[in-house]
Parts: sequence; C-alpha cells; structure tokens
Amino acid sequence: MSKSKKQKSDNSAVASRRSFIKNTTLVMGGISIIPRHVLGQGFTAPSDRINLGFIGLGKQGGILANYFISKTDVQIVAGAEVWQTKQKWFKNVVKDYYAQKRGISNYTGVKTYTEYQELISRNDIDAVVIATPDHWHAIQSIDAMNAGKDVFCEKPLTNTIKEGRAMVNATKKNRRVLQVGSMQRSWERFRKAKDIIDSGALGEIKQILVSVGDPAKPYDLLGEPIPKGLDWNLWCGPAPLLPYNNQIAPEIVKTYPKWRDYKETAGGLLSDWGAHMFDIVQWCIGTDRTGPIKYVPPQNPKALRGLKMYYENGIEMIHEDFGRGWGVRFIGALGSMDVSREYLETTPSDILSAMNVDFETLIKNNGNHYEDWLAAIKSRNQPICDVETGHRSATICNIANIAYELNETLIWNPVKEKFKGNAVANKMRKRQPRKYN
Repeated sequence: MSKSKKQKSDNSAVASRRSFIKNTTLVMGGISIIPRHVLGQGFTAPSDRINLGFIGLGKQGGILANYFISKTDVQIVAGAEVWQTKQKWFKNVVKDYYAQKRGISNYTGVKTYTEYQELISRNDIDAVVIATPDHWHAIQSIDAMNAGKDVFCEKPLTNTIKEGRAMVNATKKNRRVLQVGSMQRSWERFRKAKDIIDSGALGEIKQILVSVGDPAKPYDLLGEPIPKGLDWNLWCGPAPLLPYNNQIAPEIVKTYPKWRDYKETAGGLLSDWGAHMFDIVQWCIGTDRTGPIKYVPPQNPKALRGLKMYYENGIEMIHEDFGRGWGVRFIGALGSMDVSREYLETTPSDILSAMNVDFETLIKNNGNHYEDWLAAIKSRNQPICDVETGHRSATICNIANIAYELNETLIWNPVKEKFKGNAVANKMRKRQPRKYN
C-alpha cells in the first residue's frame, strides 16, 4: 500500500471511530459510556469504563452489583435472568445503588434479557458477572469467554470435574481474565492465617480439619405450579427438567435458595462452603495447582461427615465439625490455628500475638476481591483466585461428593485428573447436559 493510500485509510478509520463514538455514546445521568472496542486496539481513553453485564439477577447478583457500583471506572449496563420479576427488581436495585453511591438519581442504563446469549452478543460489554446456580457456571462462562468477555464467576466454579478443566482451557484459549468468587483470599484474617503458616510458627502441618456442610443429595422436592413470568425450562437448562418447587427457585428471595442442596444443580453445602474453606487450605499449604491424592469415606455409608483426604506430602485433611461453625483448623508440630469469618486464634496464643496483629484492622478489612478482578482486566495479569485455582478447589468438593456417594476409597491422579482403577468414579467426572433449547 502506498503512503498516501495508507494515510487515507488511517484517516478514514479515525473518522469512522469518531463518528461511531459520536453516534453511540450513551449519556445516562451525566455519564458518558464509550465502549473500549470503539477506541481502537491499544488505545484507552482516560474516561474509558469497563462495561459490565450480569447473568443471574437474584439475591447474589444484587449483592455483587453493590460491590461494583462505587467504582467510577465501571458501568453496569445489562442483566440476564429467567425471572421477569427479577429483571425488574435488578433494574430498580441498580438504580437505587447509583443514586446512593454515585449521586445519580435517574440512572436507566440497564437493559435486561431472558436469554444470556443476547447479553454476551453485545459488543459494548467488556465483562460479565455470573451469579446463576452452579449447574450453569461452566456453560455460561465458556460462552462468555468465547464471545470475548472477561468473567467473574461465583463459587464453586463448577458442578463437575470435567467442566472445570473445560473452563481452564477456554480461559487460556481466549486469553481472558477469570476471577472466582472465593473472596476469602482477599480478607485480611485469612491472609494473616497464611502468613502464620508460611512463617513456620505452627511447625510442620500434620492434619487439617475442615468444617463445612453436608454432601449433595438427590432432588426430592414435590412439584408445584410454575409461577407466571418464569422460564423454568431455561432455569433448569443443562440439568434435568426438575419438578418446580419454590424452595429452590423462589420469586422473592429472603434467604439463599435450596438449589445448593441437590446434586442435580449443585454440590450441597459441602461444595457451597467447601469452595471457601477447602480453598483456604489449598492456598495456605501451597497446593493451588494440585490437591489430595486419596479420599477415604467414613465406615458408616450414611455418615455426612468423616471423609479423610490425603495429600502427597502426607498431610491428612478431614471433613469434620470441630464445633465452631464453618471454618478450618490447622494442626502442626508446634501448635494449631483456627480460622473462619468469625475468628483467628492460635494455640498457644503467643504464636498469633508474636505476629504483631492489629485486631481492629484484621476484623474489619475484607480487602476488595472485586477491585482485584478489575485491576487484572486492565493489566491482563492473573487475579488472586484465577480459573485453575478455582477449578482445583472445586475438584476437591466434587471428588468429596463422589466419595460419599460411592462410599469407596478413591485414588486420584491430580495431573491426569483421573481415578485409578475405578471406572464408575471416572464416569462421574462429567455429566451429559440436557438439551433444553
């Protein structure tokens, strides 16, 4: 191409971008939103914002929206939800948040959809927050990344082992930034717990007790009439078409719905809270890219606690209630440590006091897991809980559920991600998604 033709082409491209910006800039409550893709590769205007879409507009979606509203470099522009009433609720929630936190009293910039594919097809959306039930996480995250979006996905990352590896592969293939919602890694008390273990103050770690809830159980709720305004087929999606029941999908959410209890849609509270507490174990003992290699269920096949897990270095981890709510107890050669969202204590106590802990800061500082993701989007670096990390923590939960269900000792190869000599368990690493379209 000649110099004159190249200059004319460059000028046309600039003029085209300027024209597009002029015609598509959205003025909402005095804020201009300019999609990053319009500005040209490698160019980021000072006023540029990350445009967010939300998939799953229930209780957790509303909570997560609140965390992003105060960020002036972020704009919530869309949401997808199978409940029409929740679409309206989310719009109002976001509008109220903007009024309270940003002083924008008339924000009307959120467009909602019933099918999430319409949301991720929008070129002006840079990233998505996924807060749907667990059985949807992998499909929606992979679809979003294939559409060029960065992803914040609630924990547990997946409901099956194979889904987790597929998400890792999609993240790498599309060069996307994925943050898992295991936000305890950003909390100061859990950071301090890691510092204590890293310092060697507990000595060699011998045993770890993890207190979280029950394994998943088969769906057993009676069918009820499907409420108006709910696409129940789409809610179930890749899961079996279950009988509708208000307990797993309430129109008005006051407490967290019961879909977390059932194997068809989640992994029980073993996974729901395990994705937090097993994740802290993985982080603190430096096994983010691997996991236990042996799972031994309790002798009583009806037991809901007592599963023992063994790491290659000999550390024994037990799913056990040690009487202090959901938390982790690290037992070392020189002392022990209990950590949860409510406490951080060591035995002997001078192990913790020697760390010069400011307890007021320790209790109040929950970091900012969400800002960490936004910073990673801008820098294109890994966030604090990346996709491989989330996959490995979810894998522990998934294998634990398999071990309880089969009531058999399982030998796991974390490199090949296969069970040794157990064809049934290997088949349970994945599920055939239902055709719901």
